[in-house]
Amino acid sequence: MTDISRNGGRLYGVGLGPGDPNLMTLRAVQVIGEADVIAYHSARHGRSIARSIAAAHLRPDHIEEPLVYPVTTETTDHPGGYRGALEEFYEKAAARLAEHLDAGRTVAVLAEGDPMFYGSYMHMHKRLADRYATEVVPGVTSVSAAAARLGTPLVEGEEILTILPGTLPEEELTARLAATDTAVVMKLGRTFPAVRGAFEASGRLAEARYVERATMAGERTGDLADIDPASVPYFSVAVLPSRVDAVRPSGRAGSGEVVVVGTGPAGPLWLTPETRGALAAADALVGYTTYLDRVPVRPGQARHGSDNKVESERAEFALDLARRGHRVAVVSGGDPGVFAMATAVLEVAAQEEYADISVRVLPGVTAANAAAARAGAPLGHDYATISLSDRLKPWGVIAERLTAAASADLVLALYNPGSKSRTWQVAKARDLLLKHRSPDTPVVLARDVGGPTESVRTVRLADVDPAEVDMRTLLIVGSSQTRWVRRGGSGADRSIVWTPRRYPEA
Repeated sequence: MTDISRNGGRLYGVGLGPGDPNLMTLRAVQVIGEADVIAYHSARHGRSIARSIAAAHLRPDHIEEPLVYPVTTETTDHPGGYRGALEEFYEKAAARLAEHLDAGRTVAVLAEGDPMFYGSYMHMHKRLADRYATEVVPGVTSVSAAAARLGTPLVEGEEILTILPGTLPEEELTARLAATDTAVVMKLGRTFPAVRGAFEASGRLAEARYVERATMAGERTGDLADIDPASVPYFSVAVLPSRVDAVRPSGRAGSGEVVVVGTGPAGPLWLTPETRGALAAADALVGYTTYLDRVPVRPGQARHGSDNKVESERAEFALDLARRGHRVAVVSGGDPGVFAMATAVLEVAAQEEYADISVRVLPGVTAANAAAARAGAPLGHDYATISLSDRLKPWGVIAERLTAAASADLVLALYNPGSKSRTWQVAKARDLLLKHRSPDTPVVLARDVGGPTESVRTVRLADVDPAEVDMRTLLIVGSSQTRWVRRGGSGADRSIVWTPRRYPEA
C-alpha cells in the first residue's frame, strides 16, 4: 500500500480470484462496494470476464470505465507494432483513470486472479502508484485454483515450482520443464502445440495435467497428452504436479534405463537443465558418494553410494537395476565422458546380457572448461587433455603423450595430477615439458573450482611446485602463444590468461 499525502482519490487494484465469485476475498467485496469508479479491461467485443465475476457487487451509481484493448493478437497496423499499440493503450487508459483520481474519486481496477500476477492491472499501477495513494488487494491465482481442482498437491517439501508463460520459445520451455520439480504453464490457447511439444521433449508429458477455466462455467480437467489442441482456450493451464508420492517405475523387467549424468565441477550452479531433469526423474541414483552428496535428497528415490575405485562394479550395479525396470541415474563429476563414469558404464553395457538396456550420456561442465573460464581463455586454441594418473595406464604412455602434445605446441589440460599415493608425477611432467616450453610459460593451477575452497592462480612453468598440487587440482599449461597479463587497479592483482585464436604462420 502507498499513502501519498496529496489531494486526489485512491487507486485500488482488486484481485477477483480465478472466476467463481464465491472465491473473491472479503476485502475485494468491500473495496468494490465503496469505490466511486469501477474500471475493467475487456476485448473489443465489450465483454469483460472481470466485470462478470464482480457483477453482483456493482451498484447502479457506479461509474464504469471499460478499458478496451485495441488488439488481442500480435497483428496490428500500429506504427509501433503490437507492443507499440499496447503501450499507447496503457498510457491513454492511465490518463483516463488519473482524471477520476484528480477529481477525488476512488477508483477500483478489477483484475482476474491476482493483480500483480500476469495481470493487466500492473500496467496501471506502474503509471499511477507514484502519484496517488494506492492499495493492491490480492486474489486467488489461477495456479492455486488449478491445483485445487485437480485435487493433487502442486508443490511439497523442498520441491521447486516454476511458473512459465506458454509464449516462451519451445526450446526454452523444454529446458525449464526438464530442470524443475513442478511447473504451471499459463497462456495456452494458440501456444498449446508448442507447449505440448516442450512437455514431450523434456520427458514430462506423461506427468502433465490440464485445467481449463478453473472454478468457472465450462471447467475441464484431464491429462495433457489427451487434449485436442484445437479445443484449448487462453484461460487454461498445464500443470506438472508434485513428484512426492508420485508413482515411480514399477520394476518391470526390461523397462528401465541408465542415464549417465555429469554434475559439473561443483554444486548446483553447474548443472544443466537436462541433467537436473534426469536426476529428478530417476528412481535410483548410483555414484561415488562425494558426487551423490551434491544431489538433493528426494522422497521415494533410492541412493546407492560407493567408493571412487569401483567404477566397473558401480556400472554393473546400475545396469542390473535398470534390467529390473528402474530408471537409474549414474552420477559423475564434471562431464561423464571425460575421465569419468560414461566409459565404465558403456564398457559394461557392451556385454550381451545388457544389450536391451537403454543407456544415455548427458554432458556436463568439464573441470578443464570451468578452470579455463576462471583464468580467462587459455583453451582458446587447439589443446590436448591428458590424465597424469598411472593407475589405469603406464607412466611411459603418459610421458609419450605429453612429449607429443608439447612438441605440437598444444595447450595442455592435465587431469588427476596427484594424490596421497601419487606424489611424483607433477614434477616429472613439469621437467618433461620444460624440454619443449619456455620456463616463463603460464600454468594455471585451479583447485576446487566452484567449491568453497576454490583457488585459481597462475605461475611460471619453471615455478610449478608439486607440493601445491593434489587430486582436486587441474593444471592448464599454455602453448608458446599463450598470453599472461595482470589486470586491475587500486592495488588489485588479477592474472588473465588467454591463447589467441590466430596462430602465426611459419
